[in-house]
Amino acid sequence: MRLLCPVMMFFVLCFAGVRQVDAEQPHIVFLIAEREYETEKTLPNFCKQYVRDGKSSFVYADPHEPNKLIGSEAVDTADLLFVSVRRRTLPPQQLNRIRRYVQTGKPVIGIRTASHAFCLRKQEPEDGFAEWPEFDKTVFGGNYTNHYKNSLIATIQRVNPSSTSAESLLSGIKELPCTSGGSLYCVSPLEEKADVGLEGVVEGHAPEPVAWTFRRADGGKSFYTSLGHVDDFRGPVLPHLLSNAIEWCLHE
Repeated sequence: MRLLCPVMMFFVLCFAGVRQVDAEQPHIVFLIAEREYETEKTLPNFCKQYVRDGKSSFVYADPHEPNKLIGSEAVDTADLLFVSVRRRTLPPQQLNRIRRYVQTGKPVIGIRTASHAFCLRKQEPEDGFAEWPEFDKTVFGGNYTNHYKNSLIATIQRVNPSSTSAESLLSGIKELPCTSGGSLYCVSPLEEKADVGLEGVVEGHAPEPVAWTFRRADGGKSFYTSLGHVDDFRGPVLPHLLSNAIEWCLHE
């Protein structure tokens, strides 16, 4: 049998994208379809270092058609959906699969561009593709409108959450305040049931929520953070925050 060369092996692993474990362990599905923050690299690396239990599947955009996902059927068996997608409209079958997952009340985590995952900016989807502009509000309780200039450095600081769920996400994180690698997102005001644990401040502007939990109308748990820049993954706060969020979503 001829062995695969290293390059071919890389692509096989990427598109298969599954780490097999005990069938009774939770299944985490990562949706990755964005070109801004290299989460096709940072999230698998995060998973290798910090996700110890369960099966992890990675669903990527088709390199030849960025508005289609390869392996989206993994969502059907997910126990946790982790979203890092930016402004993609999908074939209705694929988007409906994500809608069905959310409607079951299962947990969702979103980072950075997940707040504008399934809609375009001032454009309508092409024929054969569908959008979900309410995704941010419905799933995360968010209200993304834009972001501050990259030149304005955001300081990330702790706030006092009103619930134990948001407080648990900050457990063990001592390196605050810190600075973010990316621009600060404008997301205020959030939905009433959003509970903020971190906020960001740039000079001359009011603070903006940066990380929060949200109890959806379907009863499901959601966590969102606007952190997600490559430098955020290199720092001590975001990996720990996401580890806590996964634990909260699956076990608390």
